[in-house]
Amino acid sequence: MAKIQLNGKKITINSKSSIQDLLKKYNLINKKIAIELNGIIIPKIKFKKKYLKNKDKVEVVHFIGGG
Repeated sequence: MAKIQLNGKKITINSKSSIQDLLKKYNLINKKIAIELNGIIIPKIKFKKKYLKNKDKVEVVHFIGGG
């Protein structure tokens, strides 16, 4: 198990979880979002191969349309 911070909340995830796995868990797969991992924006094409480790800080930003 690994303990990470997700949008300011501490959570526990399975070891060897990818960003993709985290998004599936929270039903965010097909949403318009951006992921920041430890202060670095992660391109969508790397979500499957970027694995989370203990003490990582993940921020999920949702895009909202407006005028």
